[in-house]
Amino acid sequence: MKSWFGLIAHTLKVFILFTGCTILFYYGIMWINEEYESYHRYDAPEGAAIKVSGASVQNDGGMLERLLLFYLNGE
Repeated sequence: MKSWFGLIAHTLKVFILFTGCTILFYYGIMWINEEYESYHRYDAPEGAAIKVSGASVQNDGGMLERLLLFYLNGE
């Protein structure tokens, strides 16, 4: 009978430890999320920055040419 109480106590300790670690992990992730929520990734660049991405004018060569380009580049 004493071993049953020991088994239940050990199981309860593991459950409490698991629950505590899960709650700690959850609040840690929430803290990181709040920290990076106010981080502005898409602010206008400062200084001598230039825009490097833009739509370039290309001739539409047809579906076969686009398919071959896809197979060659993998994009």
